[in-house]
Amino acid sequence: MTKISMAAALLEEFDEEMTATRKMLECVPGDKFSWRPHEKSFTLGKLANHLAAMPGGFALVLTKKRGERPVEAQSKTELLEAFAHGTAACREALAGLSDEQLAGKILVTPTIEKPLWRVLRGVGRGFMNHFIHHRGQLSVYLRLLDVPVPGMYGPSADER
Repeated sequence: MTKISMAAALLEEFDEEMTATRKMLECVPGDKFSWRPHEKSFTLGKLANHLAAMPGGFALVLTKKRGERPVEAQSKTELLEAFAHGTAACREALAGLSDEQLAGKILVTPTIEKPLWRVLRGVGRGFMNHFIHHRGQLSVYLRLLDVPVPGMYGPSADER
């Protein structure tokens, strides 16, 4: 059995999740950005923008750089461009990490440190779990709008 490093495993998972997310974002109807399922819910545009911006934001965490808040996309084209840019930046930052760096601690609040792999992968509010949660929300929004939902971990009911 081939042993895989933690860094390689996390990068493989990142690639799979970003591919599934791109398929989901491609289904967002550009003319429905202001739609929301409930008055307390994000609009479709706000949710899709949050999801599209997350990889770029996490890239800033990994590279310890400061960045401006992303401009909210006003079209599906802008949304997909933002996602592609952020995903590429995050992937590049992840690819440069070693298992030792992933085991190192980073400050997540002024008083709490966690190993980087936990902040990335996810116990609690880790990046990947938080990201997958919002992608799941987006799938429900699409279903409520009667938009065919793509499969994320195999074919969806719409693809069968």
